[in-house]
Amino acid sequence: MFSLKTEPIAKLQSIKGVPFPDHVSFRQLLVTGPPGAGKSTLIRSISGWSEEGYVDLALDKWWAAQALSLRPREIHLGFPCKGLKQSLAVFDKEWAESLPPPELELERIRIPPAKHYFFSVDWRNRYVFEFLIPTPETLFQQREKRKEQGTHRVDEQLDLNLDQIKEQIIVFRKTALYLYQQGLNVYIREGTDGVPLQIIDAESS
Repeated sequence: MFSLKTEPIAKLQSIKGVPFPDHVSFRQLLVTGPPGAGKSTLIRSISGWSEEGYVDLALDKWWAAQALSLRPREIHLGFPCKGLKQSLAVFDKEWAESLPPPELELERIRIPPAKHYFFSVDWRNRYVFEFLIPTPETLFQQREKRKEQGTHRVDEQLDLNLDQIKEQIIVFRKTALYLYQQGLNVYIREGTDGVPLQIIDAESS
């Protein structure tokens, strides 16, 4: 199981009762994570933009996509995978039915350019990514509960098990680490009631 080494972020601010890193501006915030992690709940609690967005990380200039113009908001990510031309979200049918699961191809993720000129857009600092990633057991329970409630069609279409949940979490952890290593503003939260965590390193167990 691929995991991240993290530590609590020391300097925090409160936005409508929710702790966030003190360097985060309200309009920078993009919340992502696997289905059922609590993204919508978190966005609603801070009165963010209610509509979900989608970003294909392998698409050139994804950082200028219209879906990112209104923030804070929840976004779903499309991941580039080895042997597949089109990116997939972890809730796509093609992903769920693939055995073994698709292999993430991090090298195909496009990274915003660094700011070189005074009047150019500082794309790398335009956004702050919160990766909301509960533990596999917690996420599985949340997905099962959501399925019983019938509030999300994706839960009805997919028959998930704990191993699939673990694979989804690995994808988000690896992507969070990669974006962080490439200089983007990234931090982790393990639950909607959790504190923001700074990435230190990664380990496999």
